[in-house]
Amino acid sequence: MKKSKLNSETIKQVDKSDMLSLLLDFPAQCRYASLIAGKAKILFEERNFSKIVFAGLGGSAIGADLVRSYLYFACKVPILVFREYELPAYVDSSSLVFLSSYSGNTEETLSAYNSAKEKGAHLIAISSGGALLERALSDNVTFIEIPQGLPPRCALGYLSLIPLCILAELGLVEDVGPSISQMVIVLEDLRNKSLNPRIAQKDNVAKSVALKLFNKFVVTYSSSVHFDICATRFRGQLAENAKVLGSSHLFPEMNHNEIVGWQNPQKLFKDFVVVMLRDKEMHPRVAKRMSITENILNKEDVDLIEIWSRGEDLLSRIFSLIYIGDFISYYLAIFYGIDPTPVERVTYLKKELAKA
Repeated sequence: MKKSKLNSETIKQVDKSDMLSLLLDFPAQCRYASLIAGKAKILFEERNFSKIVFAGLGGSAIGADLVRSYLYFACKVPILVFREYELPAYVDSSSLVFLSSYSGNTEETLSAYNSAKEKGAHLIAISSGGALLERALSDNVTFIEIPQGLPPRCALGYLSLIPLCILAELGLVEDVGPSISQMVIVLEDLRNKSLNPRIAQKDNVAKSVALKLFNKFVVTYSSSVHFDICATRFRGQLAENAKVLGSSHLFPEMNHNEIVGWQNPQKLFKDFVVVMLRDKEMHPRVAKRMSITENILNKEDVDLIEIWSRGEDLLSRIFSLIYIGDFISYYLAIFYGIDPTPVERVTYLKKELAKA
C-alpha cells in the first residue's frame, strides 16, 4: 500500500488476524494479570533465595527482561534471564527459577526446566498449557496458567506483571499493586488520546513515527538502566510485526564503541533512522550523553526521532514506551501491507527442528 494511506479500511484489509484488538485490549490484560497472580498458589515454603532466574525465549522471555529492568534498584537478590537450553552451574537449591513459555512447548524452556529441577531449584512455571503444564502437574511444581490464543509477544502483561506480583507475594520486593493500577491508567490514556487508529496522523505519535520509519533501517537507543527492555522490545516488535530488520544499543556503553562507527559507510546513512527512547528521570549524565550523541548524528545528516516516556511512576514510564513502540511497529506493518501477526519463518524453523 502507499505509505500515505492509513485508515480503518486499509487496516482491516491488511490486519487479517486482528492484532489491533489485542493492542487496544492490552491495558485490560495488565489489569487481569494482577488478578491471576493474586489467585496463584505457591507450592513451596522457602522465601530466602540467593538469586532469581528466568528461563524463556522470544515473547515469553521479554517479560522477564521487564522484571529485571524495573527492579534494577529495588531487588536485593540478583535477577538473571537466560535464553538457553541449560542453566549455569551457579543455579542451585537456593535459586528461584521462573520457567516462562507462553505455549508451554518451547523446547529450550522445557530443557531448562529439567536443568533447574536437577539442580534442586524452586520452580514456578507460567504458560497457557502444553508440555510445561503436564510436567509441572506431574512434579507438583507451582504452575500459573494464563489465557490461550495470543501470539506470545502479545502476552507481555501476563508474562511480566504476574512474576512481579509473585515476587512481591514472596516478600522479595515491595507491593507493586499501586504501580500497576497507575500504569494501566497511563496506558488507557495513551491509547485513547495518542495511539488509537481513529486519531489522525498529526495527533497520533505512533502513526507519525511509523511513517518516518518506512523503508528505513531502524537503529534504537535507550538508557541501559530500566529502559534496555524498551529498546529490546521495540527491535523485536519491528522484526515480528513489521518484518523489519533493525538494531539496538544502550547508553552509556554505546558511547564507548558504536558512536565511532557512525562515520562509514556514509552513503547508507540516508537509509537509516535513529530512534532515541528517552525518560525525564534517567541518570543526568546519560541524558547529557544522549544529547551530545544526537548532535554528532545530526552532523552526519542522520534522521533522528525522540520518543519520551509518559507518566510519573517508573512502571508507567517503562510500559508507556513499550506501548508506543508496539503501536509504531503495528502501523509500520500496515504501511508495508503486511499482516503483523503471522511469523512464518519462526513457524518454519520450528517445523524443521521437529524433524530432527
